Amino acid sequence: MAEKAEALATATALLSAFQAAGATRVEADILQPAETLLDLYGEDIRTRAYVTNDPVRGEAMLRPDFTVPVVQMHEAAGGGEARYTYSGEVFRMQEEGSDRPTEYVQVGFERFGGPPAQADAEVFGLFHSLLAPRHFVPVIGDIGLIRAAISGLTITDRRKAALLRHLWRPARFRSLLKRFGAPLEVPNASVSPDSPEIGLRTRAEVDRRLAALEEEAAQPPISAEETAMLETVLALREAAGNALQQLADIAVDLTTLRPAVRTFEERLSALSAKGIQADRLPFEASYGRTSMEYYDGFVFGFADPARPGLPPVATGGRYNALTRALGGDDATGAVGGVIRPGLLIELGGTWR
Repeated sequence: MAEKAEALATATALLSAFQAAGATRVEADILQPAETLLDLYGEDIRTRAYVTNDPVRGEAMLRPDFTVPVVQMHEAAGGGEARYTYSGEVFRMQEEGSDRPTEYVQVGFERFGGPPAQADAEVFGLFHSLLAPRHFVPVIGDIGLIRAAISGLTITDRRKAALLRHLWRPARFRSLLKRFGAPLEVPNASVSPDSPEIGLRTRAEVDRRLAALEEEAAQPPISAEETAMLETVLALREAAGNALQQLADIAVDLTTLRPAVRTFEERLSALSAKGIQADRLPFEASYGRTSMEYYDGFVFGFADPARPGLPPVATGGRYNALTRALGGDDATGAVGGVIRPGLLIELGGTWR
């Protein structure tokens, strides 16, 4: 009971800190409509959501996260520039045998609009000021860099789309990359006009699939040089200043990377302007690739280096694609993050 009371007190203190930073407090229903949310959340959340059926409202789910409901609320209010904060329980199933909680409190801060580099720096700077003094170590990444690297590969749009779709599943992504790096084999198959149709697919569907495989097989594989450049980007783990230099070197040949590298540089400058030693921040290009699929740019987290087996105490990132999915192409881009007060207390981050 004492730990729960301390966690609630911490949540209240965090809310106050976010409100002092200009955020308006908002609420989100615990029971959310499942149809829209399940399409927008990544596979990790979809497979862990508590879903039920309401005879009036249809399929519903216990709130697994606040970001999507907050974006919906923001767009319904007309969009534009804004800052929000919230606190409440989220619900996620865990693997059998896991001792991780299925219900815990999140406190979050979301920033809509503003120049992206400045907004990213504002959100990260706020979390840094709250958590870094309490021994939590930050890490930053940028999903936009990986997306830009994929877009520069000399392969078909279909193959690029497949890599982007599986960006959040590293094992499947690597399997596809290996497959696209070698000549594709097409099954030696044909469908006789006189053969009966068996199974769920029609003859026309089978013919279209075979034609698509033949078209893919005619395409040249990804070159070894391009594969090596992409793998170098994916594996990059350095101090941010060193990572920037290495990415700039790669962008000399992989030109589609250049805008993302400029964005990265602008973000580091904005962080430095806030008094953060941005060049020394730990950078991992693949950070966040197994969590929220709606992040498409800057990502960050804070963790306890002495407890590597536990989740980060805070995570966040930019999710422009999500705001466009809910508000259209003119929707305001956004960046935000959440802190878990209960985990913070467990890790000794008392709020005094």
